[in-house]
Amino acid sequence: MPSTDTLLDEKTFWKALRDARQSVASIRHPFSEAWAAGKLSREQLGEWAVQHHYYIAPVPQHLALLYSRIPDLDARQHVMENIVGEEMPEAPEKRHPNLLVKFAIACGKSREDVEGAEERGDILPSTRAMAAWTWELTAIRSISDACASLMVGLEGQLPTLYPTYVSAMEKMGFTDDDLEFFHVHIEGDVGHAQTGLELTSRYANTPQLQRRAIALVKATAEMRYKMLDGIYEAIFNKRAAA
Repeated sequence: MPSTDTLLDEKTFWKALRDARQSVASIRHPFSEAWAAGKLSREQLGEWAVQHHYYIAPVPQHLALLYSRIPDLDARQHVMENIVGEEMPEAPEKRHPNLLVKFAIACGKSREDVEGAEERGDILPSTRAMAAWTWELTAIRSISDACASLMVGLEGQLPTLYPTYVSAMEKMGFTDDDLEFFHVHIEGDVGHAQTGLELTSRYANTPQLQRRAIALVKATAEMRYKMLDGIYEAIFNKRAAA
């Protein structure tokens, strides 16, 4: 991370933000590597979907919190576009959580398996931590912290991560309809990540805010990595015990 008491220029700042997520990028997690190599079963992918659903289901509410705190109309409009893309008010079946349920069903889960996971006590502590962190970012942290962490640290990973998943799952016989959740993120999150860079630059307008935004991109990538740690351990320990 750059160490300076002067404001970084935009190009340098953007590079620092992107670089911050690379050392702990989810694409290099053993779970992602096993997924990309076609070493996970449909049952195991369904277990991932259950955990991931808990984490992403409240994302529109996270974004709404962020929206309510942003002072600039054009920035709010960018976030609103993201909210609408998540919620799909004109086609509720296309809401991102519903697309993930559809994928889970293709893996052999039922809707109740996914949506009732918390009541059964199936949500892992690392998944809860990831969800709690996103609440903190949008409700408490500075706007620049939130934009950097959510849009750059999280959404910015998906356009390179999800194609590796999709390639493996196509070989397993999943259809494009089964994989719609992944396709919409591959297509949409390039733009979200770029918007995140632009908004972070706007609101991280002091050297301290810049340094913190860079640090929190890495911290957020670490949180996602740790969530995968929990899923990986639960799935493979379960298989070892069987």
